[in-house]
Amino acid sequence: MPQSDKRSIIKQKGQRDRRRPGQGRAMAIDRMKDINVFVHVADAKSFTAAAERIGLSRSAVGKSIVRLEDRLGVRLLQRTTRSVSLTGEGTAFHERCVRLLADLDEAEMAMLSHSQAPRGRLRLDLPVSFGRLHVLPILNDFMRKWPEISISASFNDRYVDLIDEGVDLAIRIGGSEDGRLMSRLLAPHRLVTCASPAYFASHGKPENIEQLAEHSCLAFVHGGRPVEWRFSENGQARSVAINGRFAATNAEALRDATLAGYGIARLATFLISDDLRAGRLIPILGHIDADGPPIRAAYPSSRHLSPKVRSFIDALLDAWRPEPPWDQACVRTNSAVDSRWRMSFGEPDPLRRDMR
Repeated sequence: MPQSDKRSIIKQKGQRDRRRPGQGRAMAIDRMKDINVFVHVADAKSFTAAAERIGLSRSAVGKSIVRLEDRLGVRLLQRTTRSVSLTGEGTAFHERCVRLLADLDEAEMAMLSHSQAPRGRLRLDLPVSFGRLHVLPILNDFMRKWPEISISASFNDRYVDLIDEGVDLAIRIGGSEDGRLMSRLLAPHRLVTCASPAYFASHGKPENIEQLAEHSCLAFVHGGRPVEWRFSENGQARSVAINGRFAATNAEALRDATLAGYGIARLATFLISDDLRAGRLIPILGHIDADGPPIRAAYPSSRHLSPKVRSFIDALLDAWRPEPPWDQACVRTNSAVDSRWRMSFGEPDPLRRDMR
């Protein structure tokens, strides 16, 4: 190696060694600023538009790009009087810079989501019956805990477009095929086939799926069509198309019709746990009942949740895990209800027989 080159290398090394404390960190920050400017210029395909977005002068943006190109020793952008475009090297560098900035955003949001208190307006979309009965009580506690939170809640049983309608979080019974959304499992959705004691007294009790065809089976209507009843028998899933005297798009209206003795319905435990406990509804076919699609939280896809969304999901999980309260009540009461029903119709009670 020529002696002059050796002296140059030694000089450069000496300059690096003599950097003041913190100087390297400041240079790293400047490099990140240049990278951020470069990504904005590449995305906007304009120095002027990028300068407006970042809040810098066009001259400062141009100097940042020149500084970055000089440091890398390559041309990243082709400039003409009419346009700005990436070179081949610029395209490859842009892809890596976008990932780098996204990782920085992710790290920052991760820290903010754990350190910041929830605040601002939380926009929710809730199922009508489930939202009123089981989400609103938690929402009330959440607002008391976080006074800087305000709520905008819509109640309906259709799937709204969360992104188009600016919704932060939806509680849904079942999932959706929208790839733009993320979801979090909150609770099971258990269904019970049941009717009122008066209906069974007048029409008898079906003992299997086939006998349902002889009864008035009440339908929940979703998407303009009655929802099929699904059972699990001998490890096989079975669907049953039903037909009865009453159909409704609202679960609470369907429960009221069932209580009135119009027929048999498949109703969610979150809706009828009190009626089962009081004996106003009698469960049947429990050995083949199948759960419905689970209850989920759905929200627009992003690398990290805002503190307000994350905190509300955590509040729901705290209230409903490991088992939601409405299912705890059903587990405690179903056997007792079935025992009372059998006694009232003169059938032998297997619970009492086992105890003898």
